[in-house]
Amino acid sequence: MKFRVERDVLAEAVTWAARGLPTRPPVPVLAGVLLEASAEGTLTLSAFDYEVSARVTVPAEVSEPGTVLVLGRLLADISRNLPARPIDVSTDGNKVQVTCGSSRFSLLMMPADDYPTLPASPAPSGTIPGDAFTQAVAQVSIAADRGDTLPILTGVRVEIEGDRVTLLATDRYRLAMRELQWNPERTDAHHVALVPARTLSDTAKALGASGSIEVAFGTAAAGEGLIGFEAGQRRTTTRLLDGEYPKVTSIFPTTVDTEAVVETAALVEAVKRVSLVAERNTPVRLRFSDGQLAIEAGTGDDAQASEAIECALTGPDIEIAFNPQFLLDGLGVVGTAYSRLSFTQASRPAVLSGQDKLDGEPDESYRYVLMPVRFAS
Repeated sequence: MKFRVERDVLAEAVTWAARGLPTRPPVPVLAGVLLEASAEGTLTLSAFDYEVSARVTVPAEVSEPGTVLVLGRLLADISRNLPARPIDVSTDGNKVQVTCGSSRFSLLMMPADDYPTLPASPAPSGTIPGDAFTQAVAQVSIAADRGDTLPILTGVRVEIEGDRVTLLATDRYRLAMRELQWNPERTDAHHVALVPARTLSDTAKALGASGSIEVAFGTAAAGEGLIGFEAGQRRTTTRLLDGEYPKVTSIFPTTVDTEAVVETAALVEAVKRVSLVAERNTPVRLRFSDGQLAIEAGTGDDAQASEAIECALTGPDIEIAFNPQFLLDGLGVVGTAYSRLSFTQASRPAVLSGQDKLDGEPDESYRYVLMPVRFAS
């Protein structure tokens, strides 16, 4: 095999394909990236660890077609650090030679025959704008569980009903839900999938710059559910999580007694400053009154901090406490100039949503439910 490819093209392609490779694979070949040089003048890079697959095709000057398997992370590191000149790749015995200017690397060739076959992507189910998809996944994935106690909570529940997509995630302490539109292949489309949150987040970030992303729901030959995403020459699939997601939408309050509208940036900065004195698992207290929100942390002989910012309040005054990082997570992705906080009482979940103007209508396409922390009066 022998081909030439531009440095930036190869670096970007290898980084995309190798982004999800395991650091300690159960089988050595799963740490590799498969390079397939075609006589048609294309180079296809593939990676698969039995859970997530990635494939990307880029243009290349192919002198000798062929297929090789090399360590993916190593090739990614090398290609990113080479000078901005064309890269020549060729095989020499059991080695792969990588040359760029005066830089030369010799990589060990791995047994390509032992590499698993990538799963076939399901047929496209519809398309979704790349920017909207990226924002929606970022808004919801922050609430997914990062532990392994309940694996099902490490996923994002994706529900399709016609032209509406609903994303949902929770770790039992907060819940995030985002609704958005997409363009289905069928008007009566209905799908429910539980996608690993980390994989979905990585995919959204990698494909988000694309104008449109094809989404494909399907079933693998072995009976295991798959979801596929494709944009341009990039394609990825991931195996879905098994199990029934808990019916958590009942957490959303059915009534609202107090609502407060606060400038998002001001609230973020104030919570960051005040929470500097909050020790681990210590909440920040928010006291809402007419025209003002007082934020406090620390009690007794501990370090203390307080700050006040403006807010527009509707309803009775309320004092409530939150985990500061959980609150910042929601404020960081709400994506609007103002944030609306809705309460029933201090011991019940609060709802965070966005609002473009101080006196505008709330945008409830995104809702972030936060469980309060009990504190001493």
